Amino acid sequence: KMNEDAQLWFQQVLLRSKEAAEARAYVQSRGISSESVFSFGLGYAPQQWDGLTRYLLAQGYTESELVNGGLAREREESIGKSGGMYDYFRHRLVFPIRDVRGRVIGFGGRALGDGQPKYLNSPQTLLFEKNSVLYALDMAKDAIKLANQVIIVEGYVDAVIAHQYGTRQTVACIGSAITEKHIQQL
Repeated sequence: KMNEDAQLWFQQVLLRSKEAAEARAYVQSRGISSESVFSFGLGYAPQQWDGLTRYLLAQGYTESELVNGGLAREREESIGKSGGMYDYFRHRLVFPIRDVRGRVIGFGGRALGDGQPKYLNSPQTLLFEKNSVLYALDMAKDAIKLANQVIIVEGYVDAVIAHQYGTRQTVACIGSAITEKHIQQL
């Protein structure tokens, strides 16, 4: 539920925030349609340090849940400064990662500008293990069965664009080589 709430927040920021103009321009430059933005649930994590954290805490989630869910980090305490929390994703186009049933289990974030690393995935959590999840499998599973074929691409945008142009049996590895766990899922 917390990941679903985060996804909706990221998407509203992408669609409505002035700060998301660079993210919207990137989406447009990559040829991603508005329909794909909605169907894949793309969003934007703003540069501010704690926007998502403040929102989720106000929704009743605990700091521990945010950290364990991979959405926030605890700030190191230093002399004269309190710790606090900060968002894991900042100034990134955000791709919700779903399980085969369509539930958001993590996120991938594409840096905008010169941010590093270029792609950042949610840390491993109880729900998310990067080397066993195929991006867009929830949206591709019926087409894979129908075509009796799967196309595996490298990244989020590759999968989104393939679906957008009708090659719906496409999934993506996310930051790892294909693993035995991926093959088992297929």
